[in-house]
Amino acid sequence: MSKPISVQLYTVRDAMAADRDAVLRRIAEIGYRAVEPYDPMADPKGFRQVADDLGLSVSSTHAYALLSEEPAAVFDAIATIGTDLVILPGGIAEEEFTTRDGLQRTADLLNGLAEQAAGHGMRIGYHNHWWEIEPRVEGRRAIEVLADLLAPEVFLEIDTYWAAVGGADVPALLGRLADRTLALHVKDGPVVKGEPHVAVGQGVMPVPGILAAAPDAWRIVELDECATDLFTALADSHAYLTSLESS
Repeated sequence: MSKPISVQLYTVRDAMAADRDAVLRRIAEIGYRAVEPYDPMADPKGFRQVADDLGLSVSSTHAYALLSEEPAAVFDAIATIGTDLVILPGGIAEEEFTTRDGLQRTADLLNGLAEQAAGHGMRIGYHNHWWEIEPRVEGRRAIEVLADLLAPEVFLEIDTYWAAVGGADVPALLGRLADRTLALHVKDGPVVKGEPHVAVGQGVMPVPGILAAAPDAWRIVELDECATDLFTALADSHAYLTSLESS
């Protein structure tokens, strides 16, 4: 695995709000060499300077702002933080994933953003939750039908935990979406809605099989909620994933 293990900074959102630089320093001290921001509009120059000083690359970024702000300004901020993979992590009504017409509207939105992103040397991706996985449209999971409607340059960031919550056999799903999947959110826990996540390797997710199904995708650790110390969970997750890579 040539790409470094990344971490979605939403995991430490509260700590980031209090002291961004200290959080990034601690993440680097754990051993992470890449991060995935969730708000590229927040001081992109300052963020890039600190990340550079700590040896942190930017694997990709979430960008809700594409739905509410001038896209060109968002893409400029993303260029500053230093990535070309731009991910829409939601903001589309859940009902759109229950019909083919809704999936077509979603694809049209993503394809339109992709055309704009291409002018900035970037690609657009989409990050799933459980509601893009659970519905069946034309006998297939909604995310799979959506993938067929997307322009070739649009990619997927599969949140493996939410895919499992949605009822998918995650390695099998990744096998079917391998050509589309450039990034994974690697999470662990009981696979129950509303229950806190745990360090990767300490829950019930079939992590080795998931990673084997998408060997070239970015591995991005995320804990939406956690009942234990977040930085300890991030350290344990990094140690576990590193052990898998070396085994």
